[in-house]
Amino acid sequence: MGLDRQHPITRAARRVFVAQGQFRRFFSNLGPGLITGAADDDPSGIATYSVTGAAFGYTTLWTAVLSFPLMAAVQLMCARLGMVTGRGLAGVVRLRYPRWVLWSACSVLVTANVVNIAADLGGMADVSELLTGVNSLYWTPAYAVLIVALLFWTSYRTIARIFKWLTLVLFAYVIAAFLAHPDWAAVLRSTLIPRVEWSAMYWATLVGLLGTTISPYLFFWQAAQEVEEEVAIGRVTVQQREGANPRELRRSRNDVVTGMFFSNLVMYFIILTSAATLHAHGNTTVATARQAAEALRPLAGDGAYLLFSLGLIGAGMLGVPVLAGSCAYAVAEAKDWVGSLEVHPPLAIQFYAVIGLAMAIGLGLDFFGMDAVKMLFWSAVLNGVLAPPLVILIVLLTSNADVMGKHQNGPLLRWLGWTCAAVMLFATIVMFVTAWAV
Repeated sequence: MGLDRQHPITRAARRVFVAQGQFRRFFSNLGPGLITGAADDDPSGIATYSVTGAAFGYTTLWTAVLSFPLMAAVQLMCARLGMVTGRGLAGVVRLRYPRWVLWSACSVLVTANVVNIAADLGGMADVSELLTGVNSLYWTPAYAVLIVALLFWTSYRTIARIFKWLTLVLFAYVIAAFLAHPDWAAVLRSTLIPRVEWSAMYWATLVGLLGTTISPYLFFWQAAQEVEEEVAIGRVTVQQREGANPRELRRSRNDVVTGMFFSNLVMYFIILTSAATLHAHGNTTVATARQAAEALRPLAGDGAYLLFSLGLIGAGMLGVPVLAGSCAYAVAEAKDWVGSLEVHPPLAIQFYAVIGLAMAIGLGLDFFGMDAVKMLFWSAVLNGVLAPPLVILIVLLTSNADVMGKHQNGPLLRWLGWTCAAVMLFATIVMFVTAWAV
């Protein structure tokens, strides 16, 4: 006590030490939710957010606030589904619904994911060319091979650990936003006061924002990763994995909410950065994240430009494996194959074949005439169109006592789930109506 009174620095050091320990424990308890949230900010999402900020300025910042509770609710349902049933989303659908429902859901996922893989690989390659001068045609297969090697020859535990640390690269966008010197009064107004325009471009952008934030592949990935966490600690059979105690559910809730908050925080600051630099200087027609990065250089300096570019590559290294992996989980669960990143490829040939095929088709789209520039934005719009039926399916499953037992959705989760489906469906309908009216 006397020592503490004489040395206030000692007390301060102890507080810092305790705080560091608490943060380390908190971070160590994060897993599938954090990774899923960070993977949501893939190059397609970054391009969508950049296009949005450039075209509409600060006025769409409110969408980050709106989408957070909706996204968190859906992902929490998926996490709880995986933990309670011991199966992934497609595995539960296979047991509960007719085959046409199962394969419709899987087809929606695979279609959106393959286009997304192509868009993300193309976006990473474009930015790499911008940074190095080496043609993007060389970068695209290089990234594809690196990601396939990571998924094929490392364990789930290793991948999860790598992905967890990769999430930190996304803080580059938060730093870039402050380097852009935004108008903070306008930022606050646009965050708290929604503004909507009745135009085809606005509603296509809104659908893209919702689609890249609340994406089909995240639903399948989240549930599958909860199962992988169980497998990694030795619960290899469905019977061993079934059920969850309150402590596990509470830990999962904290993980998911943290991950989704982080995802939307990054979304918010990318829109803010583009609005403060591109839109504020009259550059409203940016079509890609690469163009956004190039335009940032003279407006916000080399630091913001470099952070934005490196952040996009890091986001792709996180997002593309999740896209390919979620395809494989869905198809393997639908066919009742062995499917786990904890299992070596010779013991799960079909599972890894789906990963390889999804990557190969995505790579092919980049090499055979598909424009990666346009795909980055329109893959987000495609996700927005395809997500509502899957959200409805998830709400129905997780509200069913036969599936979830005493862990079925409470009133708040059900309300948020149905609201999410309704908002996304409404935005899609208005997008088509306004496009038709043009």
